[in-house]
Amino acid sequence: MDETTETEATAPQTLTKQSATADILGGQKPENYEESDVFAWANNLVQFKDELKIELFLINKNYVLYKTTMASELGKQLEPIFIDEMLEYVLNGAAEGLIVRGFEEAEQEDKVLQRTLLGNVEKLKEVLNWVKTQEHEIELFVEEEHDFKRIKGLMARVTHEGSKKPFYIFKVLPQSAVMKGKTGWMLRGGKFMPFDADAAVRIPTDPQLLLLDQDLYVFNQTKLKQLFGYDAKEAAIAKQKVSEIMENFRLSFDEGQDINSLIKDKKAMIKKLQKIEPGAIRQEDLMNHAEEMEINLMQDDAGSIIIMDDKDMSKFINLLNDDYIESPLTGERYEIIKKRLLKPDEDEDAKFLKEVR
Repeated sequence: MDETTETEATAPQTLTKQSATADILGGQKPENYEESDVFAWANNLVQFKDELKIELFLINKNYVLYKTTMASELGKQLEPIFIDEMLEYVLNGAAEGLIVRGFEEAEQEDKVLQRTLLGNVEKLKEVLNWVKTQEHEIELFVEEEHDFKRIKGLMARVTHEGSKKPFYIFKVLPQSAVMKGKTGWMLRGGKFMPFDADAAVRIPTDPQLLLLDQDLYVFNQTKLKQLFGYDAKEAAIAKQKVSEIMENFRLSFDEGQDINSLIKDKKAMIKKLQKIEPGAIRQEDLMNHAEEMEINLMQDDAGSIIIMDDKDMSKFINLLNDDYIESPLTGERYEIIKKRLLKPDEDEDAKFLKEVR
């Protein structure tokens, strides 16, 4: 929604400005970024509730978007499903001291509405790309062709005359809420009858995700991970580890590449990043170990480790995580997929005491 719309100065608006921080920006504002105000958005929206245009899209497991058509009778149900509980949460929360906080900085807690930047959530950007650059290519959803069982979420695009920009609401669609026509029965007049539709769906009404321009407000962090695979805590830790790596190691990348671009969407590498301690290993020791394990990782004339692609990045992270080992029994070299640190056995006296007890 266009946050430049003139509004009265209200208590919620003041509260927002006092509590807003730069924690979601990491010190680097995206180009043309303007901070949104969810409290002002809610106040403004109340006066336009009867004029909202809500368009519904379906999101499948591959983040492909589908258009939907709806019977006119359903128009009155869209606002209660997508708008009412979210507005109530924000407006009542403002009166009770609700504040906005960067999602990456803290766990979810009472009277805190979490927020992150659109730019942090890759799969969300992928979905929005459909409506912003190729809406004419979006297909109409047809059950026989697209299968409701492959749908993982809903996107509502909301517009009204008082706003220059739409805002978007996202919800996870659990498969338990979908009933296929072939397996469903209807109960009518005390008698079971065949279900005479392709499918039926029960849409959740709870507030989950709201996108105002470049700010994503997270009412339910579990839903964000379920729908778009984004775990803010994991991302924040990985970002910190990347910074530590750059401080402790000299790396050379191809033009336009860096650690972040090479680990993008690679969950296994991101998880490993969270576990490593870059400051505990020297670059010289790491390269010596790579040579011993016959891991092909090279250095340039300046002594920087050459990272040409994601394969080199994977080797480097594996080395940092001590994932290569040579068996003293067979001499074979292995890449460890999972490992558990062995703890020393208890001494015999301790074992004896446990047995006696």
